[in-house]
Amino acid sequence: MDGDFRTEFVREPGGLKHKPALVLNADYRPLSYYPLSLWPWQDAIKAAWLDRVNILAEYDDVVRSPSTTIRIPSVVVLRDYVKPQKRVAFTRFNLFLRDEFRCQYCGARGDLTFDHVVPRASGGITSWENVVAACARCNLRKGSKTLKQMGMHLRKPPRQPDAEGLRNIGRKFPPNHLHESWMDFLYWDAELDA
Repeated sequence: MDGDFRTEFVREPGGLKHKPALVLNADYRPLSYYPLSLWPWQDAIKAAWLDRVNILAEYDDVVRSPSTTIRIPSVVVLRDYVKPQKRVAFTRFNLFLRDEFRCQYCGARGDLTFDHVVPRASGGITSWENVVAACARCNLRKGSKTLKQMGMHLRKPPRQPDAEGLRNIGRKFPPNHLHESWMDFLYWDAELDA
């Protein structure tokens, strides 16, 4: 066998590189909206082969083994229901998602950090109820002063989000690529326009 053939075979073909499968829970809802629950095509095929998922939609592309030809799944649904998390982890990402990736002082989007509403220097703690997303400009302006001292106001009071609320906020931020076969499954439970 030619060495170039072997190298070409091992490398992932360019056309198959970006063929993720949308993963739905057994109730036909995505496991998560943001980030959108996607598996690489290899994982989707493996799960289908192991009978862990049902394939609902497929790409036109196929992969082949010596004995089998398989169309690449674009939407799969888990056979067993995965219970969603009730508790939301206090992470930077979840904080930014709760605040819809906007500064809670001026509403700007972009390069965000986080700010303690009651400064740590004044006894403020790091919690859902005391930390908000803030742009660098507002964070520097506020410094270790209180909102009252700086004459600043929050767009909304910080609170601990519930898992369902955070999932619903995530639906507002679709990824850059949405395959047409996913559309019936992503927003099927959204309110219809009159």
